[in-house]
Amino acid sequence: MIPVNEQTRNISLHVNGKSYQSDVRVRWTLVDYLRHELKLTGSHVGCEHGVCGACTVLVDGLSVRGCMMFAVQANGHHVVTIEGVAPSADVLHPIQTAFKEQHGLQCGFCTPGMVVTLVEYLKSNPDPTEREIREAISGNLCRCTGYDGIVKATLVASSRMREMSSKL
Repeated sequence: MIPVNEQTRNISLHVNGKSYQSDVRVRWTLVDYLRHELKLTGSHVGCEHGVCGACTVLVDGLSVRGCMMFAVQANGHHVVTIEGVAPSADVLHPIQTAFKEQHGLQCGFCTPGMVVTLVEYLKSNPDPTEREIREAISGNLCRCTGYDGIVKATLVASSRMREMSSKL
């Protein structure tokens, strides 16, 4: 429940294909709103300064640090979180599948932000080099993997995605 003296604004937005209308605390970040109001806890809160990338979501198809954007700024926009990346509950996104197969995750804290970042990146560069992938994920911190599994998984996913699109 929102305290009586706290300022709120009514917002409408689409999250993972669903429409929401809510009274939102003006001080809440987008990631606060997603986690606390919508119960979408896949986007993690790490540094709360936009440095680690754990809270990355897509807003109108572009990567955004959920901790650096106020929820009220998302009014009227389309947001995709890690929960909305997969085509269905039964089928993972190719990037998620490759992360699983190629050991692209360990503790999993950075994984949602990495995957969301790469979903956007591979749309603009479907055939990246290892160096380009490392540059694309340079804004996402991982303390466990050393990034090698993430890069390998991205190369595998990009190859599969190109193959899938050539069959269409």
